[in-house]
Amino acid sequence: MKVTVVGAGAVGASCAEYIAIKDFASEVVLLDIKEGYAEGKAMDLMQTASLNGFDTKITGVTNDYSKTAGSDICVITSGIPRKPGMTREELIGINAGIVKTVSSSLIEHSPNTIIIVVSNPMDTMTYLVHKSTGLPKNRIIGMGGALDSARFKYRLAEAIGGPISDVDGMVIGGHSDTGMIPLTRLATRNGVPVSNFIAADRLEQVKEDTKVGGATLTKLLGTSAWYAPGAAVSGLVQAIACDQKKVYPCSVLLEGEYDLNDICLGVPVILGKNGIEEIVNIPLNDAEKANMQESADAVRKVNEML
Repeated sequence: MKVTVVGAGAVGASCAEYIAIKDFASEVVLLDIKEGYAEGKAMDLMQTASLNGFDTKITGVTNDYSKTAGSDICVITSGIPRKPGMTREELIGINAGIVKTVSSSLIEHSPNTIIIVVSNPMDTMTYLVHKSTGLPKNRIIGMGGALDSARFKYRLAEAIGGPISDVDGMVIGGHSDTGMIPLTRLATRNGVPVSNFIAADRLEQVKEDTKVGGATLTKLLGTSAWYAPGAAVSGLVQAIACDQKKVYPCSVLLEGEYDLNDICLGVPVILGKNGIEEIVNIPLNDAEKANMQESADAVRKVNEML
């Protein structure tokens, strides 16, 4: 199993690290345009192998896509990260050109690969990969919902005052501060609705804190987060590589599902060896359907900028 991660910055390097530590891939290729940067990150990570107990080979390359040939899964993290006060949508002018070039270069050398898009604005970048490459829809996946759901569960556990392993919850919709839809109605603590443990106003606060989870970290760090995004990507990669049939919310091309067409938006999917094995259609109430439509409308406005 060969995995390529394009972009050796904080997010890309975290992706490579978590994938290697889980030890299910034979090789991870880390590619960057900055001379020697990916090579240095790869060497640093390989020097942790004996300490962290993994045998995955990590290779760093400078803009040489021939070294990515035969990759089963490719992750695109390249592009400029958010700065404080910057929305994900403001990144589109620069990142669209980068993502289009990167995806075509990857497919040239790995025509059967599955692509996971991390670059922001993520839903629009995922849509761009669909439109510019023509790959089957099951082989193009946007990462956002897996990360947003992890942040949702963090906030739920914080509100409950219990361990994260107790809670389960999901975020659908667009990967943006206004487009996320944390499904508080369906969130549980060991199978019991969280509303049994959290007051309505506190649960609403959890919802709002989740939606600005990325912006909160950007303000604190001065740039985008990297640990949780890296871990989220590694979870998706492992689910595909190990044919786990796990359910994750991901940004995927919708063709009638959730009454939406020709748009990439976060919905639950089953991930396995073929990438998206199935889109899971969960019943939404009227308010959630309205939120989903609003989220789709916002993503379409960004898509129009392409």
